[in-house]
Amino acid sequence: MAKTAREARALEVHARLAEVTPSPVVELDFETPWQLLIATILAAQSTDKMINTVTPTLFARWPTPAALGAAPQEEVEEVIHSTGFFRNKAKAIIGASKKLAEDFDGVVPEDIDDLVTLPGVARKTANVVLGSALGIPAGMVVDTHVTRVSQRLGLTAEKNAVKIERDLCSLFPRDGWIAASHRLVLHGRYVCKAKKPLCGECALADLCPSREDAQA
Repeated sequence: MAKTAREARALEVHARLAEVTPSPVVELDFETPWQLLIATILAAQSTDKMINTVTPTLFARWPTPAALGAAPQEEVEEVIHSTGFFRNKAKAIIGASKKLAEDFDGVVPEDIDDLVTLPGVARKTANVVLGSALGIPAGMVVDTHVTRVSQRLGLTAEKNAVKIERDLCSLFPRDGWIAASHRLVLHGRYVCKAKKPLCGECALADLCPSREDAQA
């Protein structure tokens, strides 16, 4: 069956980003799936670098889901204050940890439908954890970077994260979902930036209908 132009572009994007970043990894520090889950929740509207300065203290003080799930919110807020939106985040990581301890024996579930029942966990966070910590390609990560890159490249016209994920999953091979997610995140973070994209340094520039010189 002949590929559409969008499918062909996606495969080329996949190949080129694999050359640029052959071994992509999540930039959050973690030792267990639960730690990555908590770090990913905290990373919303913050930076991975900032989260990596906070989580060592957080996990040293409350080293298990049961411990964090039983922690006083005020004390957790104090530890994570610098991450921003600390009240909502504290409530989410305490709630997620408590539910993990009570309903899943403290073990992060390998099913995305179970994962998204945890407070503060939507598909983006679930896909980060399943992919990076457990090696399970349940879907593709769609954050602000992936949204921007995929829209600029013409891989999706959707604005809703779930619909964007659906489009990307249909375009990228399933066995490449985890790595492709990382590469799109990193490409958006360091090259295809929101305000000043580095089109002159972009390995995808000639494929991109949104590049700075596209109308020239």
